[in-house]
Amino acid sequence: MIFANPLKLSKHGVLGMNMRNVDFVYAYNPRHLFPQVDNKLITKELAEKAGIAVPKLYAVVHFQHQVKLLPKLLESYDQFVVKPSKGSGGKGILVVTGKQNGYYMKASGSLFDNKDLDHHVSNIVSGLYSLGGQIDSAMIEYYVNFSPIFKDISYQGVPDIRVLLFQGYPAMAMLRLPTRMSDGKANLHQGAIGVGVDIRRGTTLGGVYHNRPIEIHPDTGKSFKDISIPNWHDLLILAARCYEITGLGYMGIDIVLDKTYGPMILELNARPGLAIQVANDVGLVPRLRKIEKMASKKLDIEQRVRFAQKEFHC
Repeated sequence: MIFANPLKLSKHGVLGMNMRNVDFVYAYNPRHLFPQVDNKLITKELAEKAGIAVPKLYAVVHFQHQVKLLPKLLESYDQFVVKPSKGSGGKGILVVTGKQNGYYMKASGSLFDNKDLDHHVSNIVSGLYSLGGQIDSAMIEYYVNFSPIFKDISYQGVPDIRVLLFQGYPAMAMLRLPTRMSDGKANLHQGAIGVGVDIRRGTTLGGVYHNRPIEIHPDTGKSFKDISIPNWHDLLILAARCYEITGLGYMGIDIVLDKTYGPMILELNARPGLAIQVANDVGLVPRLRKIEKMASKKLDIEQRVRFAQKEFHC
């Protein structure tokens, strides 16, 4: 891969953390708009108002005294996801895939009881997983039943598609696949696989796992190369719409493909990570600079997506 030698980073247009923060995150994301993506409850509300599908919200726990209500709130649901509304990096997310003899089951198959769930939700509300340790709320929402197209390349969890959006243009994309190590979560920091996706065709490329190139899922033994993601153009349109919804110029859009409800926005990120470049084996800087030159043209959503698919072919 081109990133093996640090001396080649600049030559290949690799975006580093400092440049990301100075030239893109803080230059194009007004500070007063950060809460729209830092708080997942606000993000969900904005998306719903715009007619964009999101996982259904079952319940919200805002205060510690509400934790004792969890058994009643969840009695109708065998599957659900618990997450902090102000969390980041996948921290604090608990995926429940079923119930068994009064216990809850994780994607890994391990079991836990009501006391464990209460403790976890209490930690979320106290701010253990939130940005800056601030008091938080626990969201309990629909567990996505992902598209069968991913069934052989995802281990006991829900894969998602990260689209990096700049000024409303899809600049790069990757598929994130859960592994045994990631405990069913599609988060690279916790051991998921990042798979590059060709912006033009919506087909998967090679991948990265623990910063090493990979083409075979370590748990399923299946190759994830050359898989065509269905309705790719429409998915990019969905991602691009988030620019008008939030007003943020630089962000990551996480999309899941549900087998019943189709594509849904999972969350938005105003400080998306940089591993997407490794997954695609290409640097972001040339693409971002090309988009900067287009900003004055004021293209609509369809035109922006068409431009990206024409210019950013792998």
